[in-house]
Amino acid sequence: MTQAPLSPLDQLLIKTACRELVLHTAALADQGDFAAMADQFSAAAILQRPGGEPLQGRQAILDSYLSRPAERISMHLILGTRFTQVSASQAQAITQVQLWNALSTDSPGPFGRPARGRELVGHFQDEFRLENGTWKILRRAAGFDLFLDIP
Repeated sequence: MTQAPLSPLDQLLIKTACRELVLHTAALADQGDFAAMADQFSAAAILQRPGGEPLQGRQAILDSYLSRPAERISMHLILGTRFTQVSASQAQAITQVQLWNALSTDSPGPFGRPARGRELVGHFQDEFRLENGTWKILRRAAGFDLFLDIP
């Protein structure tokens, strides 16, 4: 049996929910709320971080983020999301991301804390799945495309 095509409104609602999921997940990571961030992923999720082994499941994702240095601060700037597939229960998208890092041990001044390390431009290639009425990230392949070393 063939599924009826989604209405433009239904497509818009799904895309909006998935974009919000990307934004919320990045914000939770930047706030250091790694448990809540991991909960944005499906229990069966696979997260492929740049240069790392695939992380399978929420606990592996949480453990990976908890192992980060405690003084590291990140700031993900979500630049845009382009959907490549949308259905009633699944969606796929590529999101452009800019990533900055700093250290909590640096005192903030009038312009905030100084950035450290590299300024990175990359992407999230996500597959989303509707689970019990809530959109979750089922698969994420994160990658970097450009960088600038910050002294």
